[in-house]
Amino acid sequence: MRIDFDMLEKRKSELKKVFKNVSFVFLLLQFCVVLAQGENEKRRIVIDPGHGGFDSGAVGPNGVLEKDIVLSIAEEIVAINKKLGEPLDIYLTRYRDTLISLSHRTKLAKTIKADLFVSLHCNHSDNPNARGVEVYVSNEKSKYSHEATWLAYRLQKSFKIILGFESRGVKFGNFQILRDSNSHVPAILIELGFLSNWDEERFLSNDESPTHIAKAIYRSLNNHIKL
Repeated sequence: MRIDFDMLEKRKSELKKVFKNVSFVFLLLQFCVVLAQGENEKRRIVIDPGHGGFDSGAVGPNGVLEKDIVLSIAEEIVAINKKLGEPLDIYLTRYRDTLISLSHRTKLAKTIKADLFVSLHCNHSDNPNARGVEVYVSNEKSKYSHEATWLAYRLQKSFKIILGFESRGVKFGNFQILRDSNSHVPAILIELGFLSNWDEERFLSNDESPTHIAKAIYRSLNNHIKL
């Protein structure tokens, strides 16, 4: 049997071209799948209801506890997201009245590679007339500082326009929760009014207030994520 080596070489060359084309198409399909997954991937947000357990946080003149107020607001944020079909991937650092260490709260955000970290608190002052909302970002600079500051101003504006809260401005602080988060995620800490103020304590403890506050926060976060 006579073997036509020229024909074999020609056939091998043609097969190589086919395999190259198949490989290219396969890689292209892989790229499209990865791209589609990236486009559909939900942005992860960690909501941190401060305090919990034996740590009640601030206590109002009528006995309203900070730990209860912030948890109810966080729960409302989750409920709003669920009603909208869960466009955001939201995690809470605590889902009930338990005390979670500050280091574990920030580790959660780092572990899941969160896109935003928002810590919820209520304020307290020896001056019963002190009132208004403060939003803090870390005073240590990082690659996330600009985004965190921008989000803080967005939230402060939302609280003032939507809820009518008095604005005490965006501030820079050295809170551990911000310090430990600053290196791996845009992080902010919100002081949602003064429980030491009679009027603000009454508002914060109103049954409908957690929903209103949660809506303002959720709208700001959702708008920010879309930028």
